[in-house]
Amino acid sequence: MIKNSKLEIRNLMSSIHKSVLFEETIEGMKLKNGSIVVDATLGGGGHSLEILERIMPDGKLIAFDQDGRAVEAFRKKIDADARLREYGEKIILINENFEKIKECLEDLEIAGVDAIMADLGISSDQLEDEDLGISFRFDSPLDMRLDRKRELTAEKVVNGYSEEELTKVLREFGDEKYAKSIARGICKAREEKRITKTKELISIIEGSVPGMYRRGKIHFATKTFQALRIEVNSELEVLKKLVADGTEALLKKGRLAIITFHSGEDRIVKNLFRELSRGCVCPPELPICRCGREPIAKLVTRKAIVPTEKEVEENPRARSAKLRIIEKI
Repeated sequence: MIKNSKLEIRNLMSSIHKSVLFEETIEGMKLKNGSIVVDATLGGGGHSLEILERIMPDGKLIAFDQDGRAVEAFRKKIDADARLREYGEKIILINENFEKIKECLEDLEIAGVDAIMADLGISSDQLEDEDLGISFRFDSPLDMRLDRKRELTAEKVVNGYSEEELTKVLREFGDEKYAKSIARGICKAREEKRITKTKELISIIEGSVPGMYRRGKIHFATKTFQALRIEVNSELEVLKKLVADGTEALLKKGRLAIITFHSGEDRIVKNLFRELSRGCVCPPELPICRCGREPIAKLVTRKAIVPTEKEVEENPRARSAKLRIIEKI
């Protein structure tokens, strides 16, 4: 069984990515042998591995990732280990964005699942991939597509959006307080030549923000790069779809756990979870309920779970993570 070879399998599945709020997420899903579980963000496979240890030998794992390289790497590791290969069809890997969760489960003739989890953070493996252009540590093409089938790239956004559109993207998706100044700097720079590389963009941002901001604890380009990545991959729109379709796919008492990494994501999850847990919406002055509305789910986490100081110290990327969980009624 998988539990008897935990160390060997962890070594086999090793990745430079370190999962955030790992134990809290796994425990929060209430997994057991026989559970049918969706990992909506496979990534380096850390969560999926632990899920397998909890639900096998009778369970089923359906893991999604829009990055085909992540799916292929995980598949190769499974094929290389007899202890995992024996579960065969019980491990289903899907190279799609989790926005396709409803259609894919229907195609698989899976009527309902016991748990769904999504870690919305960018994996360390992706940050270290120079071809993606997500990290400002490398001089990479301005791409940022996690799914290479998408047409929109960061280069197209930076060179094609108006100053007003860029300002909106940086402000709403990056919480960037110097959004207008950075957008103006981008538009001025692209009049001379097309912006195609990450280092070019970083130089523009550097010249568009105050010196104190450039010397801050967080790199001055962080929020701009985050905003562009979110825009390119339509991350907030597909998140709304995940909550709706994911909740619908849950069996009774099934749980949906989502880890967010910035205020826009967390605000969406918090508000949608609250809406799903609301019952009557009649005016308080009415003596009896007229709307007949019933809650669809209940909040497992009334307040978001955040990393401990120890976790943040060991993994600084965890500093902004928040975990929220609901259970279907």
